[in-house]
Amino acid sequence: MATHVSAEKRIRQTARRTAVNRSRLSRIRTFVKKVETAIAARDKAAARAAFAAAQPELQSGALKGVLHRNTVARKLSRLSARIKAL
Repeated sequence: MATHVSAEKRIRQTARRTAVNRSRLSRIRTFVKKVETAIAARDKAAARAAFAAAQPELQSGALKGVLHRNTVARKLSRLSARIKAL
């Protein structure tokens, strides 16, 4: 266990940051899941609306460092292609 004050502070900071990042990632996954369920239901209008809501969430995740920017670009590209294919 940490004995230095700075190490104990680091543990607190890491725990707080982990909780925030988990929350952000969960929120992103929820938005992506809404797009995927709309695609599965073959509802193009709902899929487009869900995609428009998911896009800024994913971009925000990349900006905050939760996801890599290339990962976000890949996910958006694939979702967009699936919506166009409907």
